[in-house]
Amino acid sequence: MKKLTFIIWGFIIKIGMLYLFLAPGQAFQNENRKPNVIIIYTDDQGTIDANCFGAKDLYTPNIDELAETGVRFTQFYAAAPVCSPSRAALLTGKTPLAAGLPGNASSQKGGKGLPAEQVTIAEKLKEHGYFTGHVGKWHLGYTPETMPNGQGFDYSFGHMGGCIDNYSHFFYWNGPNKHDLWENSEEVWMDGEYFQDLMSDKANSFLEQNKDTSFFLYYAINLPHYPLQGTDKWREHYKDMESPRDKYAAAVSTVDERIGELLAKLESLHLRDNTIIIFQSDHGHSVEDRTFGGGGSSGIYRGAKFSLFEGGIRVPAIISYPTALPQKVVRDQLCVNVDWFPTILDLADISYKEDTYEGKSIKNVITENTPTAHDVFWWYSGKDRWAVRKGDWKLLKNPRDPTQKTAIAESDSLFLVNILDHPRELENSAQQYPEKVKELQKEYNAWYAKQK
Repeated sequence: MKKLTFIIWGFIIKIGMLYLFLAPGQAFQNENRKPNVIIIYTDDQGTIDANCFGAKDLYTPNIDELAETGVRFTQFYAAAPVCSPSRAALLTGKTPLAAGLPGNASSQKGGKGLPAEQVTIAEKLKEHGYFTGHVGKWHLGYTPETMPNGQGFDYSFGHMGGCIDNYSHFFYWNGPNKHDLWENSEEVWMDGEYFQDLMSDKANSFLEQNKDTSFFLYYAINLPHYPLQGTDKWREHYKDMESPRDKYAAAVSTVDERIGELLAKLESLHLRDNTIIIFQSDHGHSVEDRTFGGGGSSGIYRGAKFSLFEGGIRVPAIISYPTALPQKVVRDQLCVNVDWFPTILDLADISYKEDTYEGKSIKNVITENTPTAHDVFWWYSGKDRWAVRKGDWKLLKNPRDPTQKTAIAESDSLFLVNILDHPRELENSAQQYPEKVKELQKEYNAWYAKQK
């Protein structure tokens, strides 16, 4: 009997010692708990504008860390070359036209945006026990039903319009009386406090408060969109760089530093292993006057924000989930931001009907390096400006190039290019391959007809 008692007590002591060495909260963590999900969505970040995507002059160790611990995509696209439609596509898993927001939402109070009847990823995950949060830029509607709390987010902090001054939190495009800072549908005033720090603090508080439940955080960082208000630390770091790259670079490194703060918080809470992190820019870099005429880079690719050339829609993108997905690998397959919705559901083992989304799960692309999930994809930027991609062939209707790399002639109203052979998109092959033009026109027209 004494021997049995000794054995039992020895077992209890071992269990107790194991508990002491476990991370706080880890001993009681539900093994069946669904993975946390964080989407980090930057604004106007260029195609190659992180060290791991080819930039040689930027300091981005935290974005690079995500690539080191995850999967980096070389041919990842936004479903639109401007802010609101890209975000609508991300949150609904549909092309912007199908989601009901093919253009930018209003930045004025009372302005409509993403239709309330659209089911967002926040609403879907909430149905399955997730606590959902939005921090940062919204730009998807400025009415109660189209603001974050009306679109499935339990918590929200940020600005509802397209951009704000990072210190006064007033609308940046025009004014003067358009203050835009909100927390859970209530206007809040934090005059003079740096918005990048406010976002970081709110995001980290969200993690802290929800560390014991599955959560979804949409962390929509509003840089390097103008105004290019990086911190003095990074302005000093890039002081010898030419303008406007210096101002843009300071903004990118400011963003990267805040991503680092988020990663550190996840580690301190022992949540990193059970958290899917997705990083992406909403579209290409801006060359608008408000961003000093440029600063970002699309590398070899033609175009920028507003353009359906590669530089407007090909974006940096990474997924990192070290305990379940490959690490330090690259995928070259065509993928689109509409794919994140079904992919997250797959990774979280949540069932869904595939025909609900135009996006396709890229889980197998990520884990097994299977071919692209898209036989064809479409971009709509107005009735007379669109693009369609099928295989390596891409057809653009009335293309636009804000970077003006080469002139666009009247004969370029239909612009055909083989992306694999001519990724720079400088030469139009439409006259050389008229049958391919007809084929892609037919693909686009068939898709467009379904949207009516």
